[in-house]
Amino acid sequence: MFYYLLFFLLFPILSLIFLAVIFIPYKFTIDSVITLLLAPKQIIKIATNSRLRQNHALEHATINVLEEKFGCQSLSGLAKEDGFYINGVVNPRFIEQAAQEGLARLQQGEVGLVVHRRCGTSIAVANILASVIFLFLLIQTGYFNILYVLLAIVVANLVGPVLGVMVQKRLTTSTKVDEVIIDETQLVNHYKKSFFGLNIFRRQKLFIRTKELKIYHDY
Repeated sequence: MFYYLLFFLLFPILSLIFLAVIFIPYKFTIDSVITLLLAPKQIIKIATNSRLRQNHALEHATINVLEEKFGCQSLSGLAKEDGFYINGVVNPRFIEQAAQEGLARLQQGEVGLVVHRRCGTSIAVANILASVIFLFLLIQTGYFNILYVLLAIVVANLVGPVLGVMVQKRLTTSTKVDEVIIDETQLVNHYKKSFFGLNIFRRQKLFIRTKELKIYHDY
């Protein structure tokens, strides 16, 4: 009787594991193809746009300064050609001050500020690496194997962060910000995050607009 009961209890779990082993490699294949089609385009888009690279660097510098002062604040950012967004639970005045400080420190040569560990570039690089490894193994063997998925994920998590930092430094950010100024800051929205109807904290999205001065030299 005990074994029958154990079988009926374990059967749904074992069935789910079996289905996962069968279908996860197929889904990972689709995800890998989509990643290789889309992710490199995003990196190339930033790498070929000097203003995006400047603002991406300043976005990272701003978040790094904020995290130095206040610890991890679950901040996120997004670079645009005319500036960048900072989203999180921080007083807008502190964000503006951090942006000014980040810019000044970059102009003084503190190039390490252009790198951030949670940057989307690093995530994209890790995803690309995992996709390449998995598809290579798939093409070489012809087998959809969940072990290939696990191997690709493990290698991508080990090597991806290092490659991600290199890509951030060389392709998606620029330390050439000597002629960049912060023009203005604008509070885009101010909203509350709730938990079962209770407002816990306020979040805001701030846009920091930047300009690149054109300096003409007389010779």
